[in-house]
Amino acid sequence: MPKLELVTAEVCPFAQRNHMTLLEKNLEFELREVDLDNKPNWFEPISPYSKVPVLCHGNIRVYESAIINEYLEESFPERRLLPDDPGKRANARIWIDFDNTKFIPVFYKLLLAQEASLQKILVAEMTERLVFLDQDGFSSASEGPYWFGQKLSLVDLSLYPHFERFPVLTEYRGMNIPRSCRRLRAWLDVMRERSSAVVTAHEPGFHIQAYTQYADGTASGTTAKDMRI
Repeated sequence: MPKLELVTAEVCPFAQRNHMTLLEKNLEFELREVDLDNKPNWFEPISPYSKVPVLCHGNIRVYESAIINEYLEESFPERRLLPDDPGKRANARIWIDFDNTKFIPVFYKLLLAQEASLQKILVAEMTERLVFLDQDGFSSASEGPYWFGQKLSLVDLSLYPHFERFPVLTEYRGMNIPRSCRRLRAWLDVMRERSSAVVTAHEPGFHIQAYTQYADGTASGTTAKDMRI
């Protein structure tokens, strides 16, 4: 069987999604670290967007973290991370899309915003996203502790990495997860204890340092360029 190789960067939350999924599926794989500030010549040909992660599986190259997770789910179904029920699978994809298109962009826009007036607007927007996720997502999805009850899913693995990095918003923008978001807070406590999270995690100080240039407006990487208002 062709080997699995994840091209990654330890600072990248999107790559962490895939690293956690590989661990949860108990697959054999190799990690290939890329310095995003000094990208090697071999990287551009396999990553058209010049971003990590990239999954290499024999002659197959897959990029974009949500698509990589779908590929892993379809290629290695022995440990399923999406429900069998079509309606629940659709629900999973809806909330993964929410994470990608509604939550994550506000995370970065708030971090990149330099004007106090814009930060205030984005703090309010982030609060709305968190309350919606807690009340319309977790509170209606299951009894927990995970999105689909007792079983971990790709929704959990997609959401977790940016919540691991939430202390960055607390440090630089004074943003906290509202106390009213009880299900969300309980889920985060459980996720922190997953072995896949423990293996891939960094302490808050690591993330705070890694996002310094986002917070002061000098970040020039691909994600910063994509997310800057």
